[in-house]
Amino acid sequence: MNILTQTADGSNTLFNEEIGEHYHSAHGALQESKHVFIEAGLKHGLEKLGTNEISVLEVGFGTGLNFLLSYAHCDNLNKKLKYCSIEAFPLAQEVIASTAYQQYVPQNIWDSFITKYEDSLNHEIKVSENCSLEISHITLQNFTANKQFDVIYYDAFSVRHQPELWTDEIIAHACSFLKNGGIFVTYAITGNLKRAVKSCGFEIEKLPGAPGKREMLRACKTI
Repeated sequence: MNILTQTADGSNTLFNEEIGEHYHSAHGALQESKHVFIEAGLKHGLEKLGTNEISVLEVGFGTGLNFLLSYAHCDNLNKKLKYCSIEAFPLAQEVIASTAYQQYVPQNIWDSFITKYEDSLNHEIKVSENCSLEISHITLQNFTANKQFDVIYYDAFSVRHQPELWTDEIIAHACSFLKNGGIFVTYAITGNLKRAVKSCGFEIEKLPGAPGKREMLRACKTI
């Protein structure tokens, strides 16, 4: 069961009773998503690439907040976004709608997402002329793809509550889907995580974390 909860910045998240953790930071769901995934991930990737199209692989679609903010950012810049996410336990449409995230993006973006969300669980769909979405209803361990991505948002539950998604092997598996020069970004940073990512051929950056976190990790694939 998921319980709607207001976070410190006024935005909502869900508490997953089975996992025992919120989908976003209790210090601010919106702040965390913007800081970690949009500012440090998407915007950095767009600036680094200097192109009109970017592809994102997200581990943990959850409530869809990261996608909505990414969609809105790219739409505002007239950039094309190809967004693929992995979600073993997708939320029902009405649960996602209960988050009230429509207040953070233009109404047309929210409408196109919420009406096409369930279709995106079955196959890649066009949510707009410049944005596609595909949510793979599968575990990361079983995920495969015949393409690589420019940016990875690693937004799994924490190692305390979902340790199987933070092993060296599963981090290497996720990193294998990133293009050379691509960006791996996550809210977490530990010694084990840094070593795992570095061993995959990445240059590591420690960045200031979102509220409630001192630091976060961003890494660039160099081989």
